[in-house]
Amino acid sequence: MKYSVNIIADAENDIYEIYKYIAIHDSIDNAEKILSGIEENCDSLGNFPERGHVPPELERIGVKMYREIHYNLFRIVYQVHEKTVYVHCVLDGRRDMMSLLEERLLR
Repeated sequence: MKYSVNIIADAENDIYEIYKYIAIHDSIDNAEKILSGIEENCDSLGNFPERGHVPPELERIGVKMYREIHYNLFRIVYQVHEKTVYVHCVLDGRRDMMSLLEERLLR
């Protein structure tokens, strides 16, 4: 069963900022590899949207409508609604996730 995958504007901005940071602080080649990996993982949600898990930070406060998958150091947070997957954010897992998730998803 194929789902459509929509990357919302906030998540697109996250991906752009990740690419820009890696390109400046590491290399364009590595930025391209990370970008490609993130895009492939997002696209793969169209075939297997339920494979992710509820982010533990959200589960602790009873919010279970979001799921996440991981790519490298990054957490791809999404929501499944009917036949559509909405990617809400792509965040560096080393950051304070509770604050970021509250700010981005629970505002």
